[in-house]
Amino acid sequence: MAFDLVVLGCTGGPKENHLSAYLLCAQGRKEWITLDAGVLLGALEKAFEKGAFKEELFSDPTLTPLGEFFLHHIKAYLISHAHIDHIAGLIANSTADISKPIFGIDSTIDHLRDCIFNGHIWPNYGNEGVEPIGKYQYVRLPLASKRGIQNTPYYVEAFQLNHPKEYASTAFLVEYQDQYVLYCGDSSSDEQEEERRLEKIWHRIAPLIREKKLRAILLECSYPSLHAHKTVFGHLDTLSFMHEMCQLEHIAHSSLRGLKVVVTHRKESFRTRMDLPRMIEEELQAANHLGLQLIFPSQGERIIL
Repeated sequence: MAFDLVVLGCTGGPKENHLSAYLLCAQGRKEWITLDAGVLLGALEKAFEKGAFKEELFSDPTLTPLGEFFLHHIKAYLISHAHIDHIAGLIANSTADISKPIFGIDSTIDHLRDCIFNGHIWPNYGNEGVEPIGKYQYVRLPLASKRGIQNTPYYVEAFQLNHPKEYASTAFLVEYQDQYVLYCGDSSSDEQEEERRLEKIWHRIAPLIREKKLRAILLECSYPSLHAHKTVFGHLDTLSFMHEMCQLEHIAHSSLRGLKVVVTHRKESFRTRMDLPRMIEEELQAANHLGLQLIFPSQGERIIL
């Protein structure tokens, strides 16, 4: 059993039309969930144009395929944290949406409720706060506890990542029929932090790796090594990315050869002769002594995990 991943946006900015957002679905199912929602309808339209949904069946003659998919096939939003590059699409498209759950840890839900859907910045489409409209139902995820995603056959576990303290970020372990995908939001390396949060996640997925149940990891790499030993603002560079993959192999006591790792959140630059996404890809490929199946996604493509 495999998963389908549709890439809505995979950079770390600054372009607002290509921010972090992925659609995930078990193959053969129609229930899609988002992994963050930095972009949404505009990017979804591009995915349609690229043929990412040519196999989907649409049955509502009153809606366009784009509208039917957005309204009825996306069942839930999983939001890693409330930084704007991970929620901008959700906010902008909320006026056209229908009732759906938003999953997140307490701090993420609190920030959405108090800072975004608060009746001042944007209408309070949530079900908490002042005069809630209730279009979106907040689902607060306890850490390291499996929870069903309503209206889908999937389960999710949440784990906190290292990111600025006021905006705790999250990793989501999504399960369907004993197969798993791990999505990591923004994160720095454990070697830069006081708490070893990635290490806890590696211990959780180690048996899944040994048992060949982990289909893929989505892990950020925001910078090439030229940022090494500099402030990377709660993110991974190529050196810390490979360090964490080596830590995972050590903890798993199993080779990671062939493991699919989707490299997310590559930042872009305005400077000439500095193609940061290309530099990140080249550096990771050169350092990939573990034999990882590194995947460098592009907007609008559909990837089998």
